[in-house]
Amino acid sequence: MAKLVLSSFAELQAYEGKELGVSDAHEITQAQIDTFANATLDHQWIHTDPTRAAKESPFGTTIAHGYLTLSMAPYLLSQILELRNIKMGINYGMEKLRFLDPVKVGSKLKLRAELVELKDLRGTARMTLKLSFEVEGAAKPAAIGEVIYLYQFA
Repeated sequence: MAKLVLSSFAELQAYEGKELGVSDAHEITQAQIDTFANATLDHQWIHTDPTRAAKESPFGTTIAHGYLTLSMAPYLLSQILELRNIKMGINYGMEKLRFLDPVKVGSKLKLRAELVELKDLRGTARMTLKLSFEVEGAAKPAAIGEVIYLYQFA
């Protein structure tokens, strides 16, 4: 599916209640997991010790941090949607976040995005997206949730 490129609130509004698309797959590597562990100071062995995880983890290998999975949203979303003519955009919050299945090292992660709601708050667009983080070949999403962004179009 081609990236959706929109330049105004009105163009974005036409997609309310619709799926925006699905990103390309991104492979989660041990190096990426280790870098995230170093950045967040979360070195729990289920993420950073492949030898121990192979022996002791119910997953048989290391897994990505849940918040690493979540932090892939901007990168993966940029493959689905590009908003032009933006003066400013900020993260506003997240609702209904659930981590449903682990993301094992070597997994290929995709993002599916749906525009749930769009509101005009006196010139600021409040966009609520349902995000589903999907692992290729998995029966259920690794994580789901609704993110809220605020944008000001030029």
